[in-house]
Amino acid sequence: MRIGKTDQPFSAICTSDAESIRVRGLDLCGQIIGRMDFTSYFWLLVTGNTPSDDQRFMADAVLAAIAEHGLVPSVVAARMTYAAAPEAMQGAVAAGLSGCGSVVLGSAEMAGRFLADLVEAAGATALEPVVTAKLNEYRAVKRAIPGFGHPQHSGGDPRAHRLLGLADERGISGAHVATLRAVKAALPTAFGRDLPINVNGAIPAVMLDAGFPLPALKGISLLARTASLIAHLREESERPIGFILSAEAAKAIRYDGE
Repeated sequence: MRIGKTDQPFSAICTSDAESIRVRGLDLCGQIIGRMDFTSYFWLLVTGNTPSDDQRFMADAVLAAIAEHGLVPSVVAARMTYAAAPEAMQGAVAAGLSGCGSVVLGSAEMAGRFLADLVEAAGATALEPVVTAKLNEYRAVKRAIPGFGHPQHSGGDPRAHRLLGLADERGISGAHVATLRAVKAALPTAFGRDLPINVNGAIPAVMLDAGFPLPALKGISLLARTASLIAHLREESERPIGFILSAEAAKAIRYDGE
């Protein structure tokens, strides 16, 4: 039984022979190792192109911005998994990444699609009416606006401010950053209250304007958070808190069944 497309049996990422390994057309040992930083290599792997200096700069800034934010759900899941199975770091990392979805961490992808749809809908016309119409649609169905609001940084996510500021300084800010700011400006009227831009709103705005592909946006958060999880698991191996987290969860939740 055939499932899905089977007429394009090709990959353009990597090939090798007895003497060499080529990645995206470059010789791994002669042109990449020792010559290209990892952020640039990540961009090359995903897009097939070597990034410009501005693209590398913004990707590097974004990876640093999203990597670590304390004992967030992905970290808690990873540390508790490691406490139960310390022989399987890969399983603990996977546990942390598995929860990166529409609510936590993976919301940058949703915000990116939201912004990209608005940019496409506006085209060469005025942006504000398109934004207002979209916000009214979301309000009618009581749908949250992706990329806005934060439970802790109610006065504004400092990571978002920094990323947007850097994009402005480097001349990278374009249609997606402008759309993000137009949404923020329209929120008080459309929703009756202001909301801060969070880091998952800033990331897609600056990365899409830098030329990063929309379908790969979630990969930025996954790559960055992997580095953080490894750090937490290394600490967990020396100063374990996984079972403390588990015990505190048991204390916090009350049984209300029969």
